[in-house]
Amino acid sequence: MGRKTVSESTAAIGSDHVRGGRILVIEPWTKIHAREVHGRHANWRWALVWITQLVFYGLPWLAWDGRPALLIDLEARRFFLFGAVLMPHDLIWLTTLLVLCALLLFLATALAGRIWCGFACPQTVYTAIYSWIEARFEGDRLARQRLDASPWSVDKLKRRGAKHLAWCAVGVWTGITLVGYFTPMPQLLHEVATMSLGPWEAFWILFYALATYGNAGFLREKVCQHMCPYGRFQGSMLDPRTLNVSYDARRGEPRGGRSRSADAKALGLGSCVDCTVCVQVCPMGIDIRNGLQAACINCGLCIDACDRVMDKLGQARGLIRFASEQELGQLSRGGVPLPPLWLQLLRQFRRPRVGVYSALLLITIGLLVGGLASRPTLRLDAMRDRSLLARLTADGEVENVYRLLVANASGREREVTLSVEAGIGAAIDGLTLHGPQVLRLRAGEARPVVISLRAPESSWASLGGKVLPVRIVAMEAASRGRSAETTAANSTFFVPR
Repeated sequence: MGRKTVSESTAAIGSDHVRGGRILVIEPWTKIHAREVHGRHANWRWALVWITQLVFYGLPWLAWDGRPALLIDLEARRFFLFGAVLMPHDLIWLTTLLVLCALLLFLATALAGRIWCGFACPQTVYTAIYSWIEARFEGDRLARQRLDASPWSVDKLKRRGAKHLAWCAVGVWTGITLVGYFTPMPQLLHEVATMSLGPWEAFWILFYALATYGNAGFLREKVCQHMCPYGRFQGSMLDPRTLNVSYDARRGEPRGGRSRSADAKALGLGSCVDCTVCVQVCPMGIDIRNGLQAACINCGLCIDACDRVMDKLGQARGLIRFASEQELGQLSRGGVPLPPLWLQLLRQFRRPRVGVYSALLLITIGLLVGGLASRPTLRLDAMRDRSLLARLTADGEVENVYRLLVANASGREREVTLSVEAGIGAAIDGLTLHGPQVLRLRAGEARPVVISLRAPESSWASLGGKVLPVRIVAMEAASRGRSAETTAANSTFFVPR
C-alpha cells in the first residue's frame, strides 16, 4: 500500500480537526451551551430528575420506628432498612441487590441503549440541575454565549458570582445529604451548626460537594465521554434490534434549507432543513445526523427539537426518533404512522436477549424478596470456651462454659429468654443453664453473653469421657400482635472421665 499524502490524511480526519494546516491529535475543548427545548422526552427527563432527587434528598429525613428509615451505621456494622436490620451475615442480600441493579442496567441497555444515561444517571441529573441554574442567572443559550465572549464587567461578575454561589449551595447540600445516610440527619445538622463535625464527616461532605460542583458545573459531558466506563462497554450489549436515538437518513437526505411553501421533492431535497437545532439542544454537543455515536446518551432532546421543526413545516414527525439499526436498514415506511415508543419497547421483549435478561431479573427479585422475608431476625451463635473443656463444681456437678452471641436483627426492641435442652440421642437429665437467662436487646444489637451448662452427678456419673449434643435455645417473649420467634444453636457437652 502506498503512503497517504498529508492532504489525503487531512481529508480523512476531517476539517474540524485541522487548524492552520496542522492536524490536531486532541480536539480543543469548547464549552457546550445546550439550547432549552420542550417536548415529551424533555418532560420525562425532568420528571425523573424530580423523582430521583426527591428520593435522594428525602430518604435521610424519613423516620421509621423512631430512627432513620435508611441508615448505614459503619461503626456498628449495621444497615437499617425500613424496619429491617442487615448485619454482616446478610452481605449476601446486599450482593444480590447489586446484581439486581446490574441486571436492570443490562435490560435497559438491551431495550433502548444508553437510556439510563440520558434520563436517570446522577451525572445527567445534576448536569441538568446545574444547567437550569445557569440559565436562570445568565440567560438562554445565545445570552450565555455572548456573556462568555464579553469582557469582565460588574454585571458579568454579579451573574457569574451568583451562579457559582448557587452551584456551591447545591453541592454542599448534596454532600450533607450523602453523609446523612451514614449519620442521622438531625445529629448531622447539629454538628454542622455547631462546627463539631468529625474528620471523616467533614471530608466526605467537602469531597462530594466538590465532586458535584466540578462534574456538573464544569466537566459535564466530558465525564460521559471520557471518564464513565459504562459508556465504553455499553456497545457490547447492543444488537441491530436495540432502539437508539437515530436519524432517518433515507428520509432526511439530501438536507438543505428551503422556504415553508417550497416543494422539497421538486428541489431534490429530503425532509432535513439543516437547521442544526438538533445539535444545539444536545447536551453532549454531537450531531446525531452523523449516525450512532458512543457519546450519545439517548436523552431524546434532539427528537423533541426535530419534531417541533417538522410541525412548523407541516411534515410528519419521526425524522429523528428511537429506532433500531434493523428498522433503519429497511425500506422507507412510506408515510405509515410510527408506533408509540411504549409499544416499540413492549415488542422488544420478544427478543431472546431481552427475554434472558428479564428472566434473570425476575429470578433475582424473587430470591431477594423471598430471602429478606424469610431471613431470621433473632440469631444465636454458640461457641465452647476452649480454655476449659469441663470442670467439677463444689456441688459435684459437671460444668461446661459457652460464649454466646445473641443478635436482634429487627427494627424493634426485644426481650429474649435463653434455655437449654439435650440434643438428639443425649441421655442426660437435669441439665441446667447458669448465667444471664433474660436479655433485653435493642434494635440491631448483638450482645456477647457467657453462660455455663451444668449436669448433676446422678446424671453424668455413668457417662464419663463422652461428648453429648446439646441445644441452646433463644426465645422471644410474645408481644401483642406478633408471634414469638425462636432460634437455637447446636453445641456439645463434655463429660470428663
